[in-house]
Amino acid sequence: MTPTRTAPATAGGRSADEQRRTVLRTARDVADDLAADVIGRDRAGGQPADETARLREAGLLAALTPPGPGHGTDWRTGCAVIREVATADSSVGDVLARHYAHTWSGRFYASRPQAAALEEESAREQWLWTGAVRTPGPHDDAHGPDLTLRPRGTGYALNGRRAVDTAVAVADQIVLDALCAATGDVLVVRIPAGAPGVTVEPARDRLGQRVAGAGEVLLDRVTVAPGQVLGRRPHDEESAPPFTALAEPALRLALCHVALGNAGGALAEVRDLSRGGHGRRLPGTDPDLLMTYGELASAVQTATAVVDRATEVTAQALETGALLDADEAAGAAALVATAETVTSRAALHITTRVLELADAPGLDRFWRNARALSAHRPSAHRLRAIGEHYLNGPHRALAVFG
Repeated sequence: MTPTRTAPATAGGRSADEQRRTVLRTARDVADDLAADVIGRDRAGGQPADETARLREAGLLAALTPPGPGHGTDWRTGCAVIREVATADSSVGDVLARHYAHTWSGRFYASRPQAAALEEESAREQWLWTGAVRTPGPHDDAHGPDLTLRPRGTGYALNGRRAVDTAVAVADQIVLDALCAATGDVLVVRIPAGAPGVTVEPARDRLGQRVAGAGEVLLDRVTVAPGQVLGRRPHDEESAPPFTALAEPALRLALCHVALGNAGGALAEVRDLSRGGHGRRLPGTDPDLLMTYGELASAVQTATAVVDRATEVTAQALETGALLDADEAAGAAALVATAETVTSRAALHITTRVLELADAPGLDRFWRNARALSAHRPSAHRLRAIGEHYLNGPHRALAVFG
C-alpha cells in the first residue's frame, strides 16, 4: 500500500491548536492506511521497514520530538497520536511510542544546548529512535554489566549486547546505558544504528507485537564520540534529579497509550463485526450481549480516564523541567503506575472477551498484543509501589517505581 503522503507537522508559524489539529489529522490518516492491511502484516511479522516508511512519509517521526522552536509536539498531543496509531496497529504504535519517549533522552540526561541541537537534527533528518535504558536497581550487579564502555582516545569503545523491544533493524538512533570501566559511572549514550561494529539479531516467532521489530543489538568495539554521550544515569533512583527520574515513567506511560489503543481497537472491530452480522449473537436482541458490550465499553472509558489523568500530570511535570521537585516527580510516577495497572487489566480482559463475541480472522491479534505489552512488568510490583507512595509518602516513592 502506498504510504500516506501528508506534509510533516511543524510548529513554525502556527498556533498550538492548529499544530495539534494537523498532527492528529495526520495520525488518523496513517491509522486508516495501516488498518487496511494490518491482518496480513501481523501474520507475516518481520521488521517494520514499510511501516517506518509510512510514518516518515507522513511526517510523524519528525513531528514526535520534544517541542522546540519550529519543531516538535507537546506530550499530550504526542500521546494522543500514539494512541490513534495503536488503535489501528499496536505494533506500529509501539514503535512510535518508544521513538517519542527516546527522543526526550537529551532533555532527561544531557545539557540544554546539547538536547536542543539533537532534537533539531532529529526533526530535520526524520530519525527513528529506539533504545533500552535500564532502570537503576539490583539487576545492575546481579550478573555484571551487559554493556561496557572503555576509554579510547577522546571517547569510548562500547561492547556487549542488549535486548531492544522495537525497530532494532530499522532505527536510526539507539539509546543505551553502559558501565564505564574506568570510572564506574553508568553513561547514557546515543549510537547511530549503522555505525561500524553494530549488528542486530531480530527476534522471531513472537507471540504478539509481531511487527514491532524486537531483537538484540550486538556491539563490538563501537566508537562512541564525546558528543554521543548524553549524560550519567544515576546508580539508584534516590540520587536521580527529579526530572531525570521521569525518563522511565514517561516511557511506560507512552506504552499505556499503546495498550489502550489496542483495547479500544479490539472493541471497535468486534462491534463492527457484530453490526454486520458476524457476531455469535445478533446485536439488540440479547440483554446479556448488551450488558457485555456495556461492561467492555465501561472498562475502556475507565482506563482512558486514568491514563488521561496520568498524561496530564506527566505533561505538567515535563513542562516544569529542571525546576521539578521530588514530590511532583513521585506523584507523576505513582499515577503512571496506576495507569499501567488499570490499563493492563482492562486490555487483557477486553481482548479476551472479544474472542467470545465474534468469529473472524485476525481478532486474536488484539489478545496476543495485549499479552506482549503486559508481560514485562508484573502487576504486583506496581501495586507495591503504589502502596508505598500512599502509605509512606512521596519522599520514598521514587526508589520503588523503577
